[in-house]
Amino acid sequence: MSARFVSLIVTLAWAVFPVDAQVPASNPFAGHWKLIAADKILPDGSRVPDYGDEPHGIAIFTSDGYFVVEVFRDVRVKFASKDRAKGTPEEYKDASLSASCSFGTYSVDPATSKVTMKIDRSTFPNSDETTQVRAYELKGGILSWKVPARPDGSIPVTVLRRISAE
Repeated sequence: MSARFVSLIVTLAWAVFPVDAQVPASNPFAGHWKLIAADKILPDGSRVPDYGDEPHGIAIFTSDGYFVVEVFRDVRVKFASKDRAKGTPEEYKDASLSASCSFGTYSVDPATSKVTMKIDRSTFPNSDETTQVRAYELKGGILSWKVPARPDGSIPVTVLRRISAE
């Protein structure tokens, strides 16, 4: 086999079967993440699914400090009218409660396992232009954090699996 052919095979293998990219310790969030759980911890300490058994979502954290996080319930009610401007009150309520998305800037302090998220906009308008500091846990390629408690006392938990480093 020629060296050129072997080089081509190795290059194709790396493209098809990517090796886990090295993530700088200074910014372990940088990259693309797939949502694997969106749970909530109830006041009694039990943990239950918050967006269904198989929620959908993604998070992207750029190395220069921008983020977007999208969380969607696994089953969402479609609008009967097929027109987003002509939904019923129940359809609008379900649409609002079946998604949690935000974007903005962030910084990570690996020494304290804290991430600071400066939320520019969110599907929950009360979170617009706020700053939230969240404790996070990063084990291997799994990242999780807890969101501040809701008025009912439940604490949302986001769990993501790394799909690529930036």
